[in-house]
Amino acid sequence: MNAIRPLAGPNLRRTIKSAIHCTGVGLHSGQRIVLRLLPAPAGTGIVFRRVDLPGAPEVPALWDRAVESPLCTTLLEDGVSVSTVEHLMAAFAGLAIDDVVVELDGPEVPIMDGSAAPFVFLIECAGTTDLPQPRQAIRVLKEVRVGDATRWAMLRPGPTQSFNFEIEFPHPVIAQQRYGVTLHNGAFKSELARARTFGFLHEVDKLRSLGLARGGSLDNAIVVDEERVLNEEGLRYADEFVRHKLVDSIGDLYLAGGPILGRFEGHRSSHALSARLLRALMSDHSAWAPAAVEPGIMTPAWDSGPLAATA
Repeated sequence: MNAIRPLAGPNLRRTIKSAIHCTGVGLHSGQRIVLRLLPAPAGTGIVFRRVDLPGAPEVPALWDRAVESPLCTTLLEDGVSVSTVEHLMAAFAGLAIDDVVVELDGPEVPIMDGSAAPFVFLIECAGTTDLPQPRQAIRVLKEVRVGDATRWAMLRPGPTQSFNFEIEFPHPVIAQQRYGVTLHNGAFKSELARARTFGFLHEVDKLRSLGLARGGSLDNAIVVDEERVLNEEGLRYADEFVRHKLVDSIGDLYLAGGPILGRFEGHRSSHALSARLLRALMSDHSAWAPAAVEPGIMTPAWDSGPLAATA
């Protein structure tokens, strides 16, 4: 198992050393799904391959293939879709993986334990290797914002990959939580990767009537009723809810096609708003520019760790 290269390390593209696979259930489909990661040449990007369909069609993990959805991130290419990609994409972002083929024998990425940690473990077991091509980033040049006064997502110029999020739920366990992190020196693995997705017990029947959450359980999500967390083991972090929202945002924004050098801020944001934010950024050519990922990027002290987490 090799060490994770931080953003401040060598500025070359990176893939995995060897193929590796895992099996899990699809959160929404309820199907048993095999996921396999394959090394890829420099410039491939992240590509999903549906091996359960004729011809094994491929769907690039890019912002212009993202379909707005409130519950997960779905990619669509020529009628072929891949859903629930956000946790795996977050692991790729957090571990600086640029080029990999993801084979699936079903319609979505398996949910595993509801966090990005199993995918971090999978990548570490496969090992990583640098490729002979410079790593490119998207540098934010001006503020881009989507949403309204109650729910919004924003990107602003900044020297690093900085993510900040705030949630607010009228629930005694969640309430208002804020957290911020910069993807630097293994921060994704140490601070965010284990944070699980969450849901409310009173919504389960409605979601399943819509054909969603068929594979959801206490094994792969935090479930709360009107007063408490139902999972016997409790929370992994006191502010696990907002940390998971950061995982989602990091995965969603990695659909830009590379790391975004800038400051993301989300307030009660969603997968749909992340998709809208990327479209707004990438369609405004005055808002961003390609940039090399240079060694020596430092983490601002005010951007690391909890900002004002309450639970």
